Amino acid sequence: MSDRESPAQPQAVALFAMKLFLVSLTILFVASLIVYLTARVRAAAWPPPGMPRLPAGLWASTVALLLSSAAVEWARRGIRAGRQGALQGGMALAAFLGLAFLALQIMNWVVLTRGQMAVGSNLYSLSFYLLTGLHAAHVVGGLIPLCVVAARSFGGAYSAESHLGVRLIAIYWHFLDIVWLVLFFGVFVVGY
Repeated sequence: MSDRESPAQPQAVALFAMKLFLVSLTILFVASLIVYLTARVRAAAWPPPGMPRLPAGLWASTVALLLSSAAVEWARRGIRAGRQGALQGGMALAAFLGLAFLALQIMNWVVLTRGQMAVGSNLYSLSFYLLTGLHAAHVVGGLIPLCVVAARSFGGAYSAESHLGVRLIAIYWHFLDIVWLVLFFGVFVVGY
């Protein structure tokens, strides 16, 4: 670090980069929703006749994701107050619940494919699997740094004064929660 750089500069750069990343993801998800809405408006019936009801497991996966976001927030607030135990417990719990979300999503997909909702059978099924799969891929992508932050927390890598990694993963994880809530309630619950 040169004499001209302040300790806040790398943090500001990282936060700006995260904002740019989230803007690009927002564009991706909004474009996907526009494709979904276009298909829905043009369809004679939505969902098409013969499609199975969406599984109740979608509610369980939603609860798992919301609880994981709460755990990340507990961890973030804990380390801001210098509580290592809250950071470690929150991150470990968030990782477990994130994995539970993915396992539940896979179970939901299995239930639907067994219920005659094959991936490419029609635009309805294709859009469902596309939207949930796109979101799940980003959860997998978020679990990797979340697990890294969790592991580093057990090594004492973060403190009340220095916890940028925790802050960044919290921002990303909450973003995934918001995207899922829009998909779940706006598309799957209300739109069904």
